[in-house]
Amino acid sequence: MTAGRGRTGRPPLTEERKAEIRLEIAHAAVDLFVTQGVAATTGEQIGQAVGVSARTVWRYFPSKESCVRPLLTAGVGLIADALRHWRPGRPLAEALDFAAGEALAGPEPAAVGALVRLTRTEPGLRAIWLQTHDEAEPAFARALAERAGLPAGDLRPVIQAAMFNAALRVAVEHHAWHTADTAADTPADPATARARLAGTLHVALAVVGEGLG
Repeated sequence: MTAGRGRTGRPPLTEERKAEIRLEIAHAAVDLFVTQGVAATTGEQIGQAVGVSARTVWRYFPSKESCVRPLLTAGVGLIADALRHWRPGRPLAEALDFAAGEALAGPEPAAVGALVRLTRTEPGLRAIWLQTHDEAEPAFARALAERAGLPAGDLRPVIQAAMFNAALRVAVEHHAWHTADTAADTPADPATARARLAGTLHVALAVVGEGLG
């Protein structure tokens, strides 16, 4: 009687490697969307650009537009943590200073900027962009509630999170749309892009901090 055989084949991917693949797919999708448009881009092309099959692409994402989500969701946790540790009496803009690198600009400022510009003309990408912010808002509300020691269900952190979230979205859109077709769009140094975006966000958050007057 022969001994039982061990399992063959590739070892399962780690969660870290899965995240890397998702991000690679996101970058490939944005590059293709920019160069040839969303309608002309297929899952096969996205997979080919990464070196995986279309079946693998669909295993990670339900649609080609949703492939860009990793570029948009990067930093949500950092932003929520920044809000949670925002010191009382300090300007709202300071809440994000320590997370400015990843949380404010995402993995690559140029890729995020190109993607946000596409949301003006591509309804599918616009829906993903807005959905991403919609899903991030409860995390911001929970962080603000914890910071203030408020109970679950309190309306105040929910309203604050909505204002904060809207300021983030509009600031990123303003920055992306106003740097289109300029040298500022693709600076030589990613740190420069992050600094410019951080400046726009500081202005937006200062307006939120001032309230409606």
